[in-house]
Amino acid sequence: MSGAPSASMTSPEFQEVMGVSHETTQRLESYLALLVEWNRAVGLVSRHSLEDPWRRHMLDCAQLIKHLNPGQDRPIVDIGSGAGLPGLILSVLGCPDVHVIEANGRKVAFLREAARRLAIAPAIHAERIEAMAPFPAAIVTARAVAPVDRLIALARPFLTSDSRCLFLKGQDVAGELTQAEKRWRMRSRRIPSLSDPEGTVLEIRLPNLDRTPGP
Repeated sequence: MSGAPSASMTSPEFQEVMGVSHETTQRLESYLALLVEWNRAVGLVSRHSLEDPWRRHMLDCAQLIKHLNPGQDRPIVDIGSGAGLPGLILSVLGCPDVHVIEANGRKVAFLREAARRLAIAPAIHAERIEAMAPFPAAIVTARAVAPVDRLIALARPFLTSDSRCLFLKGQDVAGELTQAEKRWRMRSRRIPSLSDPEGTVLEIRLPNLDRTPGP
């Protein structure tokens, strides 16, 4: 996609871009209906973003599947999952062993109800990631949670030298990377977003985890 989108994306357009089945699209339609219903009371996402939800939320999150091997990249840890974006979406798309982490009680209630309605079984952790007992993760994801430097610090206990972080970032990614590189020895790759011409799927690896990060 290039330039500003002229109209809201439809579910058939999403299905064509992502190459998913009609059944998967129907399940995401059910998720969106629940998101709209709960958003009035819980404030899961901005109301403005729901004017174009298939692009702003579904495509933005689902594009991560193109950078995963769902059978091998497990477990997946989603930091500050909120409405389950992208964790629940990846689970709907067939990724096994997804862990969604969210400390807000009302958002956790939404996550549990959405998982029940969609017949998916992600592990839902109702706590802050800093309080969790860490375990090795193949993939760590995050969307609209914190700057890159902070995200790496949160993800670090779950990372091995083979792990990857996939962070959905906006137009400030270059500045965030500059700050993060002052502290962390890392390899990064910026992948253009399918949902936003100013967006990035930021892939980060920390290959030297036996070393102490910089000051």
